[in-house]
Amino acid sequence: MAMQSNPTGGAASTVDPAEIAKFSKLSAEWWDPTGRMAPLHKINPHRVAFIRDAACRKFDRNPKSLSCLAGLRMIDIGCGAGLLCEPFTRLGAQVIGIDPAATNIAAAKLHADKSQLSIDYRNTTVEQMDPRERFDIVLAMEVIEHVTDVRAFLSRCAAMMKPTGMMVVATLNRNWKSFALAIVGAEYVMRWLPRGTHQWDKFVTPEELTRFLQDSKLTVTEQSGLVYNLLADKWTLSADMDVNYMMVAENVAG
Repeated sequence: MAMQSNPTGGAASTVDPAEIAKFSKLSAEWWDPTGRMAPLHKINPHRVAFIRDAACRKFDRNPKSLSCLAGLRMIDIGCGAGLLCEPFTRLGAQVIGIDPAATNIAAAKLHADKSQLSIDYRNTTVEQMDPRERFDIVLAMEVIEHVTDVRAFLSRCAAMMKPTGMMVVATLNRNWKSFALAIVGAEYVMRWLPRGTHQWDKFVTPEELTRFLQDSKLTVTEQSGLVYNLLADKWTLSADMDVNYMMVAENVAG
C-alpha cells in the first residue's frame, strides 16, 4: 500500500486513515477490563513485565524497585488510551504517548488525570515528531500490523532512539495458526475484537521483522511469544512465537 502524504511537509506518513477510524471507535472502551479490550487488559501485565525486565537488564536497574525506570525517557508510539504509559510512569519513567487518533488521546488524558499521573500525551504521528527528540526506550506495541510501510515506520522509530537506547516491538506472526487464532478465533468465535480489526496479510513474521530492524541498523537482543491458555483463561510469556510475539532491538553501534 502506498504511503500517505504528510500535509505538514515533513517525512511521508505511514499512518493508515482506515486504521485510525477503526480504533477511534473503540476509544471509549479502552479502560473497561470486561469490554472489548478485555484481552489487552489480560495481556498487559505480561507486556509490562517483559519490557520492564528487558529495560532493567539494559540499564542495570533492579526490576523489583518501584522506581526502577526513574530517569529514563520513554515514548509509546500508537499508545491508544495509555494502557502501557500509565504503569511505566508509575515505575518512574518520563513517558510520552503519541497516537494519531484524537479520541484515543482524549481518553488517555482523562484517565491519567483521574489517576493523578503526569504523562505527556500528543495527538500526532512518529513522522510529525521533532526529529531531534531522543528516547532511552521506544515502544511500538501492536502497531506495525496497522501501518502502510513497516520498514519506513521502523526506520523513523529507530531514529528516535538514543545511541544507547532500546526499542520494543510487539506484533502478530503471519501463518495459518495466527489466522485461525487471531482472526477467526479472536474476532469471529470469541468475539474479543470487532470483525475486521486485523488484516492477516499485514501480519509480520519474526524473520521479516528482524530484517526490517537490521535495515535500521538494529539488532534483536531478546524475544518472547505470548500464548493464551483457553482452559485457564490466561496469557503467559513463552518461547512459542507462532502468533503473538515481542522483540527487543538495540543499536548495533550503541
